Amino acid sequence: MRQLEPGSLRWLSSPALSASAAIHLGAACATALHPRAWPWALGAVAANHAVLTAAGLWPKSRLLGPNWVRLPAASGARGEVAITIDDGPDPAVTPQVLAQLDAARAPATFFCVGERVQRHADLAREIVRRGHSIENHSQRHRHDFSLLGPAGMRAEIALAQDGISRAVGSAPRFFRAPAGLRNPFLDPVLNGLSLKLATWTRRGFDTVNGNAEIVYRRLATNLRAGDILLLHDGHAARDSAGRPVILEVLPRLIGAIRAAGLTPVTLRAAL
Repeated sequence: MRQLEPGSLRWLSSPALSASAAIHLGAACATALHPRAWPWALGAVAANHAVLTAAGLWPKSRLLGPNWVRLPAASGARGEVAITIDDGPDPAVTPQVLAQLDAARAPATFFCVGERVQRHADLAREIVRRGHSIENHSQRHRHDFSLLGPAGMRAEIALAQDGISRAVGSAPRFFRAPAGLRNPFLDPVLNGLSLKLATWTRRGFDTVNGNAEIVYRRLATNLRAGDILLLHDGHAARDSAGRPVILEVLPRLIGAIRAAGLTPVTLRAAL
């Protein structure tokens, strides 16, 4: 497993953490110099914590550090969009997704869970063999990921980074937090692991909605160059016939992308 160099985590790497540190220091100094100012100091600290919490609960926020919610401008200018697929690999769903992508000659980015990659290493290698990329979606997809401290986050991400690298022969370059939720400690950890945070432009909520038409419209309406689109092969909702929703939506979505004159690419290609 890759070891972090001492001091490699730049704890003040994001403006939000720098501002938070300044607010805490200012509150402490104000209280020391003017004891009666403590209610104002406490209020400033509380407001700061509320803003940081809200930013962590908003996946598209850039307040806590750099965050790909769209592809870079140059990629958008080339008419590119990215299809990203989360929570796999799933041996019951992912092979069918790969077949659909093959048929459409469309590359995709799979944000995979580390322990699933280790459990289904052959399938992970097949994803890469077919021209797609695998990125880091944490080791266990913990629902409390956003509540972890820096050591816990680093362990979850580094374990997945190591396991994916060993399984497919190349290290992920991007990370996506479980459910997109995070806290101020994530950006310094990603800096230390040389990973970029990527969320999405829009998602279909296809883990909770079994209506393929609604999921499709959420993704395809107002489709634009530079969009990052989110679907799921793991934890996929099922339609009324028991079929994973992604399998109903993906061919139509790729068709809409082509009809709009856009080109699907991996996040790595967009770099």
